This record gives sequence, C-alpha cells and structure tokens, in this order.
Amino acid sequence: MSTQDFLVELGTEELPPKALRKLSNAFTSGIVTRLEMAGLKFSSYTPYAAPRRLALLINDLETSQPDKNSERRGPAVQAAFDADGNPTKACQGFARSCGVEVSKLERLETDKGAWLVYRSVEQGKSTKDLIPEIITASLDELPIPKRMRWGNKRTEFVRPAQWLVTLLGEEVVNCEILDLKSGRDSRGHRFHFNQNVTINKPSEYKSLLKDTGYVVVDYDDRRQTIQTQVKAEAEKLGGVAVIDEDLLDEVASLNEWPSALTGHFDEEFLEVPAEALVSSMKEHQKYFHVVDQKGQLMPYFITITNIESKKPSEVISGNEKVIRPRLADARFFFETDKRTTLNANREKLKPIVFQSILGSLYDKTERVALLSAFIAEQEDGNKDNAKRAGELCKSDLVSEMVLEFPELQGIMGMYYGRHDGEHDDVSRALNEQYMPRFAGDELPASLTGCSVAIADKIDTITGIFGIKQPPSGSKDPFALRRATLGVLRIIVEKKLNLDLRALINESIACYKEQGVDLPAGSDLADTVLDFMLDRFRAWYQDEKIAVEVFLAVRALKPSRPYDFDKRVRATAGFMELPEASALASANKRVSNILAKGGDMVIPDSVDSALLKEAAERDLDIALAECRSNVEPLLAAGEYNTAMNKLATLKNPVDTFFDQVMVNAEDEQVKLNRYALLKQLHNLFMHVADISLLQTS
Repeated sequence: MSTQDFLVELGTEELPPKALRKLSNAFTSGIVTRLEMAGLKFSSYTPYAAPRRLALLINDLETSQPDKNSERRGPAVQAAFDADGNPTKACQGFARSCGVEVSKLERLETDKGAWLVYRSVEQGKSTKDLIPEIITASLDELPIPKRMRWGNKRTEFVRPAQWLVTLLGEEVVNCEILDLKSGRDSRGHRFHFNQNVTINKPSEYKSLLKDTGYVVVDYDDRRQTIQTQVKAEAEKLGGVAVIDEDLLDEVASLNEWPSALTGHFDEEFLEVPAEALVSSMKEHQKYFHVVDQKGQLMPYFITITNIESKKPSEVISGNEKVIRPRLADARFFFETDKRTTLNANREKLKPIVFQSILGSLYDKTERVALLSAFIAEQEDGNKDNAKRAGELCKSDLVSEMVLEFPELQGIMGMYYGRHDGEHDDVSRALNEQYMPRFAGDELPASLTGCSVAIADKIDTITGIFGIKQPPSGSKDPFALRRATLGVLRIIVEKKLNLDLRALINESIACYKEQGVDLPAGSDLADTVLDFMLDRFRAWYQDEKIAVEVFLAVRALKPSRPYDFDKRVRATAGFMELPEASALASANKRVSNILAKGGDMVIPDSVDSALLKEAAERDLDIALAECRSNVEPLLAAGEYNTAMNKLATLKNPVDTFFDQVMVNAEDEQVKLNRYALLKQLHNLFMHVADISLLQTS
C-alpha cells in the first residue's frame, strides 16, 4: 500500500503559554489515536507547538484504509430451502438484506451443520477523505476550559484561528475547519518574516519555518535553545543561572524566535530577601535570576525576547526600567512589614476565617501551638520553641509582602522572625511548616520545623473530617491527601516515633478546648487514622511493592508510620525468601483452623505433657527457641532480622501439618494443638498478617 507524509498545522492568535504543551499533547494524541482506530498505519509522528500554532507531522501514512473482508451468516441451509430446493422466505429475506440475489449466497460447513453466508469485500476509504473529520474531532476534544468566539462567527476555539495547512504528500487535503479553508501557506514570525511561508511537502515544514520564517516550531528545540542561551549569559557574568523548569516551559511557550539578553538592577535591592526579588522577576517579568558561586543572588536578570534586536541595549534598558519599580515595591513592602512584629500581627488573624465552623486563623495557631509542643515533647525536642513557632506560624499571611506575593508565605515569616529577634529555631520553623510543598520537595531540617509542619497538617485533616467534609472522588478542596502524604513523609523519612492516633486525639482535644463540637468517642480518630494510613497504598505501589504486602501490614493497624514502613519493608524482603510461600500458606491454613474454632476457648500456653507426636514436640521446641530470638528484635523494631529468623520455622511447620491431625478425638489434645498453632500465628502477627500474602 502506498504511503505519504502528512502535515496539519492550525495557526492561531497567541495560545495560552501555560497550556501550550498540554494542548499540543492532546491534539497529537487525538489525531494519532483516530488514525490507528481507522486502521491507518504510519512509521512515526512528530508534534510541533509554538505560540501561534499547533502542528503534527505523520511520516509514511497509508493513503487509504485496507480493504476489509466481511462475512455475514444467514439461516441454516435446511431452513433456507424447501423440499423442492426453492428458497424459503427466510432465505429470500436474508439475500435482500445483503442487497444480492440468492445465487450470490455461499454455504458454510460447520460442526453444527451448513449455513448460508454472504461474503463481501468492503473497500477502505481514502485517507484524505478521513482526515477532515479526524482533525475536527481532535480539536473538539482539546482540554479548553473556556472557548471564545471572534468576529461575527459562531465558531469557538481557545484563540481566534487564522490559517490551516493540511498536506498529504504534496497535495492539499481540501477541507474547511473552524471556518478556515485548508491550504499550504503557513506564516512566519510577526516581525522578522511577517508573510506567508508556502510549504510544498510535509518533510520541509520544520526547516522551512526556521530558515525562512524565523520560527522554531519544535517545542523541545526552542526550550533547549533558551536553556543554553541563559546558561551562556550567566557564565559571562561569572555566575550561575537558576532555571526553574516551569518558568522555562512558560518562556518557551511565549517565544517563536528566542534570544537571551542580560539586564542589571541596583545592588541596593539586594538588602531585600532574595526570594522576594526572585518572585518579582520570575512571576511578573518572566526573568531568570543569577547567583554567584556561593549561591548568593547577583544584581542581574536574564530575559528572553522574541526577536533578534538590532539595538539590544535599548531592549535591555527598557526591561531595566520595568523591573526597577517592581523591586522598589518589594523593598517598600519589606521595610513596611518590619515595623510590625509577627507577634503583633497575630491579632490581625482573628477576623480571618480558617473555616466557618473551625474558627479563625488565630484559633488555628492556638491549636497548632499546643499540638506542636506535644509533638516536640514526644521526640525530646524543645517544646517551648515548637509552641512559639506554632503561635507565629500564620502571622506573615497578613504582611504586605505575602499579600502581594502569596508564594512567599512562610519564607517571609522566617525573615521577619529573625528581624524580631525570635530564636533561630523558631524562625526556621515558620518556613519549614509548609514543607513538603509538593511531591519530592525537601522536608523540614529541624525538629521544631517538623513539629509545626505535622501539627498544622494534622489540625486541618482532623478538623475537616470532624465537620464531615472529607475528600470525595477527585474533589479535595482542602488538599487533605497531599497534607497526609506530607505528614507520612516527614515521620518516615525523619524516623520519628510518632503515633498518629495519639496526634489525632490530641488535635481533637485542642478543638474541644476551643468549644468546637467534634464527634465524641473514637469514631473520628478511627476514621482519620484509616484515611491517613490508606495513603500508604499508593506510596508503596509507586515503589513497586506488592499491594498484598501493604494489606498484610495494614491488617494489624499499626498507627506509627515509621514503624508501619519498617514492617512493610521487612515483609517485602520476607516475600523474596524461598521459605515465604510455604509459611504464608501455612499461616493462612492456621488462620482458617483458628477461625473454625468458633467459640472454642483456646489456651494461651501449651501443655508439653499433652504433646503426643514427635512433630508437634519439635514445633513446640522450635517455637520456643524462635520466640526467645525474635521477641527482642520485635521490641527493637528490627523487623527485617526478625522475619529472617521466623523463616527458619518452615521445616517444623511443614512436618507438623504432614504428620499431625490437629482435630484430634481427645478434646484436651485438640485444644493443646490449637494453642500451639495460636502461638505460631501470634508470633508472625507481630509484624504482618502473612496469611494475606500471595507468593509464588
């Protein structure tokens, strides 16, 4: 079958920069998927995306669908003809439905008899006839929250559409999409080549737009160009460019023909916290900042322009004039905020509602302070510092700087705390309370920071569950899932011996002390604990740990996350042992036997005098020896070593089940054997319920 390269390009007004890559991926996926569904094969594809265009190149696309052989079965031959061999009404009706004479029908012999069939060949459609519908459907499904209209048209898209290129080989695929007639004319750069660029064949698209039109259509090429240029500019200054990945994506989505230029700002602005200056440059102006070899901010910025200016100094001067008032604002906010202490700012938190039922932000800081002190005390930390950090943890939210730059919450609290003369441990914790801010983010470095971070998140989780507004489906307005993962990460990775149930109960007590009516009893604590521990499931799946390992530990409901994690890793290691399968099966058998015991009162100890068989005596001895070795390990939380010791029970357990009848006729002997199995079961249940494991 013949093939041709295929190119589609939709030209628009400037697309939303933060959505460009997502739109390109969806556009590509929509077309590729539909081509595959249509049975059209191709060798490869390349997506292109620039501020004013979405494009896709398909290499070696089949020019038509393959023909399809179809077979339609009709009535049985016996029912299709009468005794004289004339077609019955069933036969004639089947032939009519197939649009043919009875003579065109064939016979199909099967094990169940002969049947009439109609065989035909469905000719495949031409690719160029399928393309318009494929493109239209793909555009209709793009993830566009709000579409717009332009002019007097009723057509809707994310931005006004301006031109359309559809080429199959050297031939234009005639169609009309978004009120645009297709052609072969693309458009060049708005300033360097503001005219049509005629594309004769798809393979020349990328090079022609770059060499003639001054447009780098390949998103990754453009992104790499920007990164290289920015690094080179920083090296000229003797510094290092800090390249934020999200900012790099955004800048790559804003420029067709990127060119990096370096500007300067007054060194006096460096008296302002670097984070505030960086926010001003990055969020408002899309500038990259530069640091020296010690990581200190330098008085320079790197901007990406969409042109190769003949007078770059004027472009730089213009950018310097723009950034100066931005940095001056940041300095003004900083100086203004320093006139009021964080402690004084606490009063401003009283009218600010955290949640209508749960009280104000001030109320939240009171609770967080108490819970932080409790957590620090559990880990032998400084409870006074933790309490003070909890009291001040939200005070910077009412500062001028954070009101202007919300992303600086916590960071400015740290600077203002130091200015106020607060203990450095307290000041650092004001920033660390928000850690981890996202997946993979750094954790608090100090124990005080860990205490406040955990307390803040536990307070929110407990309170929101207490007023019966837990996450449902994809809705999680208070980000409780993320908060929970943050708590788990801090406790596990910092190896803290904190008990979640104790923290939740303490949080409930803090709410009740303020008069917030949360559900009484252990129901709320159980609900919150279950929710938090269940977040471990996805965590371990990401680490390729079998879900049954998580479930085996989860069945015991250990409420200390660090302890939970050690159990999971020990159980996962146990699964790799050659004895694991037999012992898991044996434990499952033991669980079933004990469950069938019903109301039977099983002794806690074994009477050695009632051990009649050699196999049960050997198992009793092996259990006693193993218990003496394992119990100290379990007490120390050395579960991995303990599980390896428990693996030595395989042979005596196997022999016991091979040679001993558990349900003996003698009731005392029977109960004694149940007691022996109960001890075996309990020994393993100190780590996980291995009867739930599925081992090969």
